[in-house]
Amino acid sequence: MKLKPITDDRPPRLRDKDAAAPASAPEDDDLENATEKQLDRLEKLQRVFYADGRFALLVVFQGRDASGKDGVIRKVIGAVNPLGCEFTSFKVPSEEERKHDFLWRIHRRIPAHGTIGVFNRSHYEDVLVVRVHDIVPKKVWSKRFDQINDFEQMLSRNNVVILKFMLHVSRDEQKERFEARLADKEKHWKFRAGDLDDRAKWADFTKAYRDVLTTCSTPWAPWYVVPADDKDVRDLLVARTIADTLDSLGLRYPKAEEDVKVIRIK
Repeated sequence: MKLKPITDDRPPRLRDKDAAAPASAPEDDDLENATEKQLDRLEKLQRVFYADGRFALLVVFQGRDASGKDGVIRKVIGAVNPLGCEFTSFKVPSEEERKHDFLWRIHRRIPAHGTIGVFNRSHYEDVLVVRVHDIVPKKVWSKRFDQINDFEQMLSRNNVVILKFMLHVSRDEQKERFEARLADKEKHWKFRAGDLDDRAKWADFTKAYRDVLTTCSTPWAPWYVVPADDKDVRDLLVARTIADTLDSLGLRYPKAEEDVKVIRIK
């Protein structure tokens, strides 16, 4: 059970049934064991990745409200050493950020080599939210697709490996998660009235996401659609994709200096 990147031959549909766990998904104990295996693999690979220092890894999470961005970051990225990670949650641009181009605040948060950078929402808000809510005109946001692709290609050419995950949740599952937040006082803070405004524009967001996934899934920065109704399956798929990507980089520990080999500690 593996995620496949969005390509011209594999365009996204984003139907509600596409958010369900794949038929090939393991069950119960097998699923838990498979996830733990991938998390353990990821933890070991991240140690070499940090020591190797030739690459940076940028992991982008996008999705509708309650799609599980916080949860998958906590479960999957939480399996690695936090000292080798940087986390950014992009909110509404500040006054200072609005005085710059829309990618300015993004570039400032790109991880250094040896580091995993995690974006909870990202520069894609500037072709999603601003489009659906008519914050900027089409002649502005429509030009951003090429700008984003060029930006990500520049990063890739500088050894920044990019993985982008769209957590796809169904309308019914989102409703259940909203209701769970309203029923739990400790989760009230996670609910905002604007969530319902976005829910009312479900079809508009679906179209916007399709355009993003189709236009901005590239060989150097692929998009993956993660079926996110089942949280455990979601976590397994993301963990395996990240681990497979790190494994493909030919990571290695640096060679010891010659004088280290002859040191004897008394």
